Amino acid sequence: MTKYIVRRLLQAIPLLLLISLILFVLMQNATDPLATMGGRTPTKPEDRARLTRQLGLDKPIYIQYLYWLVGNDWAKTDLDGDGVAETYGTRHGVIRGDFGTSIVQTGRPVTKVIGERLPNTLILMLTSEVIIVLGALLVGVYSALRQYSFFDNLLTGILFVGYSMPIFFIALSTMYIFSVNFKRWGLPYLPTVGMFDPKIGETPGQIILHMILPVFSISFISFAAYSRYIRSTLLEVLGQDYIRTARSKGLPKREITFIHALKNASLPIVTVVGLDLPLLLGGAVVTERIFAWPGMGRLFIDGIDRGDTPVVMGILMMIAVSVVVFQILTDIVYAWLDPRIRFD
Repeated sequence: MTKYIVRRLLQAIPLLLLISLILFVLMQNATDPLATMGGRTPTKPEDRARLTRQLGLDKPIYIQYLYWLVGNDWAKTDLDGDGVAETYGTRHGVIRGDFGTSIVQTGRPVTKVIGERLPNTLILMLTSEVIIVLGALLVGVYSALRQYSFFDNLLTGILFVGYSMPIFFIALSTMYIFSVNFKRWGLPYLPTVGMFDPKIGETPGQIILHMILPVFSISFISFAAYSRYIRSTLLEVLGQDYIRTARSKGLPKREITFIHALKNASLPIVTVVGLDLPLLLGGAVVTERIFAWPGMGRLFIDGIDRGDTPVVMGILMMIAVSVVVFQILTDIVYAWLDPRIRFD
C-alpha cells in the first residue's frame, strides 16, 4: 500500500503542473486586474504602464508562469531607468509555498486571504455533507427495503422534483417562505444574509441560526441524488446470489442488510463522496452569493470579477491537490471495505 501511495503522489506531480499551466493561461487571458485597481476611477495610462511593469504583466506568459511557479526573487530589472536593477513583486514561488499577494487586497498574502475564508466554508459545507450522507443512507436503505411501497413512491416523486430544481430557485424560495412570509405572519423567522447579526455578535447560536437556510439549500439537491443512488446500488446487491445464500441460511435480516449488503453497496457511494469532498473546499458559489456567506465561493467569484489571479489560482490549486489526496484516500477505503482489492 505504501508503494502504491508513493507512486500515485509521484504521478500527480506532472498532472498538477499541467493543470496549473492551463488555469494560469486561462486566467491571464480572461481577466484584466488593472481595470479594477483604481476602484470606480479608471486607471490612468501612465499608472497602468507602471503597474504592468511592476506586476510583471508585460512579460511573456511563460515567464509570468515561471514567476508564479518558482518565484521571481532572482529576476532583477531596471524598471525606473536609473541604472540600478531592482526586484519588484518579489516572492518565492508556489513550489516553495508562497502563492504571492492578492492584487485586489494589496499587500495581503494569498494564504492569509484564503485562510480567513476557508473555516467559514468548512463550517457550512461539512455540515451539509454530513446531513446529506446520513440522511441519504437512511432514506436510501429504507426505500430499497420497501421497494414500490407507498413511502418509496412518495419519496421518489418528492426527490425527483427536488433534484430537478436549480439551486438558486431553492435558495430564493426558502428565503421567501421562511424569512419574508414568516416575518409577515408574525412567526419566528430565519435570517437570510451573513454569518451572524452584528448587533449580537459572532456567537455559536447566531452562526447555527444563519446556517439553516444555506445548509438546507445545499443539502436538498444532493440529498435527492445520493438517496436515489444508494437505493439503486443496494437493490442491485440485494439481488446477488450470496445474499440469497445468506437468507437461505437463516441469517437475521438486519445482519444481511447492514453487514453483507450495505458494505458491498457502499463501494460506488464512496467514489461519489470521494469526488465531492474536495469540491467542498471551493465552497458553494451560488448559495454563498445569495446568502452573503463570507466563504470561498464568494472569494472565488470576487477574484474572477476583479482579475485577482493569485487568489483564484490559490483556490483552484488547493482544490486540485485535494482531488489527488482524496482519490488516494478513496482507494484506501476501497481496500478496507473489500479485502479482495489489493494495490500491491
